[in-house]
Amino acid sequence: MDAVEPFEVWTDHENLKYFREPHKLNGRQARWYLKLQDYDFTLKHIPGKTNTKADILSRKDQVNTKEDNKDVQLLKDEMWTRKTTARITILGRKVVPEEGDILKRIQKNNTREKEVVQALQKKDGLAWEESEVVYMDGRIYVPNNKNIKEEILREHHKPADVGHPGQHRMQELIKRTYWWPGLKEDVRKYVQGCVKCQQNKVQHQRKAGKLHPLEIPEGPWQDISIDMIGPLPK
Repeated sequence: MDAVEPFEVWTDHENLKYFREPHKLNGRQARWYLKLQDYDFTLKHIPGKTNTKADILSRKDQVNTKEDNKDVQLLKDEMWTRKTTARITILGRKVVPEEGDILKRIQKNNTREKEVVQALQKKDGLAWEESEVVYMDGRIYVPNNKNIKEEILREHHKPADVGHPGQHRMQELIKRTYWWPGLKEDVRKYVQGCVKCQQNKVQHQRKAGKLHPLEIPEGPWQDISIDMIGPLPK
């Protein structure tokens, strides 16, 4: 690709005059300097105002964008959870409300905690009841029933496709569909009580040092230790 014939380069790049004086080149500039040695050319500066032909080629056509993105509905009606209660997705499996065992048990349980009752009374759209199921911020409210909560925790932790997640991951999976007061604490206790998780848990702490037991004295009064305590109550 070396140029055999000499040629001219017309440019309006004013900063090229900087290299007309000697300077200490960095690595990138030195590589370009060696590359340019293969070409026989001369530079001619032309003011930008008079270089109209090249200026036209470097400009893009002006596009009218006034009508772009007009009357676009960002959040469709079918995207809202309140509008899509016909089917509920739990861990990738579609569960029809009429056939879901967990949802049936939730519908039969009419207990409402004080926090949930107050949220329903506000009627601010964050909490509502539909088909005997209470929704809190788009999630199914689970009543204070130990068996129902235990089953939900088990379904979001022990199946093979879930893979015994940690506390934060498990809480995030449950909150995609369900909610109840004290969810974070229940998840923490469940993960800490999982035998497999505790057996396979990776230790991120430094290994404890070896024990250095005291030598056994050969006779009485050869080794005396004192425990300092106090101040004692009067």
